Amino acid sequence: MRFIWSLLAIIGLIALGCVGFLAFKFSPLLSLDKGAANVYYNMALKLAETGNAAEATIWKRQVADGISFDDVHESIKTIAQENNIKDVGFLPLGDQVGAMNGKPWRKLNIYLYCNPLTAQKMVDHSDAYAAYLPCRISLLEDKKGKLWIYSLDMDMMIHGGKTLPPALLKEAIEVKRIILDVLDRASAGDF
Repeated sequence: MRFIWSLLAIIGLIALGCVGFLAFKFSPLLSLDKGAANVYYNMALKLAETGNAAEATIWKRQVADGISFDDVHESIKTIAQENNIKDVGFLPLGDQVGAMNGKPWRKLNIYLYCNPLTAQKMVDHSDAYAAYLPCRISLLEDKKGKLWIYSLDMDMMIHGGKTLPPALLKEAIEVKRIILDVLDRASAGDF
């Protein structure tokens, strides 16, 4: 009987040691934003579903039937302007590919938007945020001729790490709202 008690005590000590090690090793995870687990869970679900890391980190909206590429192009620009987010660049990438290949290619425009003062605060918070700037919205004609609007899923940037300082969090959430507004309204044909 004493042997069994000793064996159980050793197993208990090993288990406690493992729990202590894991708690120490993963304690930084406890300081993450309260939405971090949900962000990474959703990302993992999309990755498992599609097998595509890019698909797991974006927002996309299919454009309603009957709306032309040019109409969506104008809608994106108009909605962004209504939301007072700065147009800091435009890349007609599909046209460039066609010009370089000498034959037409699918339509693809990339729009660059930014709230410069929010961008400054994000980079002041962490230099790594510079890699996420400016916000991009892409309008793409897929291989079947359907139109899609894409943007980077900002939730990882906003909630994926330690909670942002309150004022910066508020500004980042507002930029997210604007980008989603552009995606939702432009994909529905709102001008």
